[in-house]
Amino acid sequence: MPKPGIHPNYQEIRVVCACGHSFTTRSTHKGDIHLEICSNCHPFFTGKQKLVDTAGRVERFRRKYAKAETSAK
Repeated sequence: MPKPGIHPNYQEIRVVCACGHSFTTRSTHKGDIHLEICSNCHPFFTGKQKLVDTAGRVERFRRKYAKAETSAK
């Protein structure tokens, strides 16, 4: 156990995301923690990441490396 007066109070808190997902953890933070995005709704973790094509850059990249791949074979 931590010594009183030296270590901060380590208690159970609730973490709440804007998407509605919540979980409990332990922290020295006082009160609940409110997040804008969590692993439950973040595109990287959900696999629902949208690919935004700006001025045809993605298509240009694919054409460039498709040529390189065929010439390497």
